Amino acid sequence: MSDQTESSVLISIVTPCFNEEDNVSELVERIGTALAPFPKYDYEHIFIDNASTDRTVERIKLIAQTNPKIKLIVNTRNFGHIRSPVHAIMQARGAAIITMASDLQDPPELLGAFLKQWEAGYKIAVGVKPKSRETFLMTLVRRTYYRTIGRISDVKLIPDFTGFGLYDRSVIDEIRKIGDPYPYFRGLISELGFEYATIPFEQPRRLRGITKNNFYTLYDLAMLGITSHSKVPVRLAAMAGFLLALLSLGVSITYLLLKLMFWDYFTVGTAPILISVFFFAAVQLFFIGIIGEYVLSIHSQVMKRPLVVEKERINFERESITLTKLEPPCGYV
Repeated sequence: MSDQTESSVLISIVTPCFNEEDNVSELVERIGTALAPFPKYDYEHIFIDNASTDRTVERIKLIAQTNPKIKLIVNTRNFGHIRSPVHAIMQARGAAIITMASDLQDPPELLGAFLKQWEAGYKIAVGVKPKSRETFLMTLVRRTYYRTIGRISDVKLIPDFTGFGLYDRSVIDEIRKIGDPYPYFRGLISELGFEYATIPFEQPRRLRGITKNNFYTLYDLAMLGITSHSKVPVRLAAMAGFLLALLSLGVSITYLLLKLMFWDYFTVGTAPILISVFFFAAVQLFFIGIIGEYVLSIHSQVMKRPLVVEKERINFERESITLTKLEPPCGYV
């Protein structure tokens, strides 16, 4: 923990949101209830809105009028579910930062458990969801992805971890130094190597609204995790190319020998040739796609675009429209 007096320790809670008008009010209430037993902590709750098209911004502004702890950043457009949360984290001033979703599937009731683990000396305390009340298919897909990337990753990733958790200021400062313009936050936490505590929970079913994740966003997140923390796919492409070349050479030699031995009546026909051509073409396209994902990852790093561009701020000491830059850490309050 930081060297602040117990009566003035500030905790920052960061919540990204997009079209969550039905959930933000209950989220604020449940967070206040969860932190009430910890009077030695003050807190700020930073919402960052990705240009919602419903009344999410309006409702947060209404809450912020009577509750100065509630702060709001509104983006000029939807910058995605990867860049926007990290920008908000960089604006947080607390000695510890807690990240959680706005759909109430990250239970605010776990905040007390996070704080207790932080007080015990852990720099990181995260929620993991070995069980979920999502549909069976979605649960199976997520679990398969987590297990697969955990096996091929260069570092040991936290199983069933979605980003929901508490991070000491020193952890956030290290992420700031990295300056990744398109960060895979879950992987960065493992990459840094800080000792962490896990708090298991059963993820509840979404009660209101619909999920904003679609196939593309889930695919984007999956590929980002793989390209950021594993060389295995590229190595597999190289090894597969070598093995297929040996296989092709072996088939060619076998065909030549059989043709020389049985010249008059040995024929293969067009079907095996067509099947082989399409098979090798499919393998080539697959691995070209894999390499393309790595190239896209490099491209994102080279572009060095800001995480987001802000439209407005509410309840911050200095309200301004800013470009996100990973500047030196701001001080505690």
